[in-house]
Amino acid sequence: INAEYGLLAGYDEGTGPSLYYLDYLASMHKMSFAAHGYASYFVMSILDKYYKPNLSETEGKQLLQRCINELRTRFIINAPNYSVRIIDKNGIREVELPTQITVTVSSLSL
Repeated sequence: INAEYGLLAGYDEGTGPSLYYLDYLASMHKMSFAAHGYASYFVMSILDKYYKPNLSETEGKQLLQRCINELRTRFIINAPNYSVRIIDKNGIREVELPTQITVTVSSLSL
């Protein structure tokens, strides 16, 4: 958690996984998905479009890879390496992301 904003995640036997957004005033909100900082301007629309409840682990990794691909394309800072951890009923573990995905966009006729 940085000094101003943070994301807090965990898993509880009774309620399952939880994600909370904590702002600089210590106000905490339960979220289905979240991003913070400047990068959130680039990835929130992707999360809005592709997030769905009960994503599988594979679907979650693919969604995260979409977000990273967007940052690599549009973000001014080159951040080539990402550390990804999954928090679930089995504990916390570091995982590898799938290879960079390509997204095909169909052309629209107006």
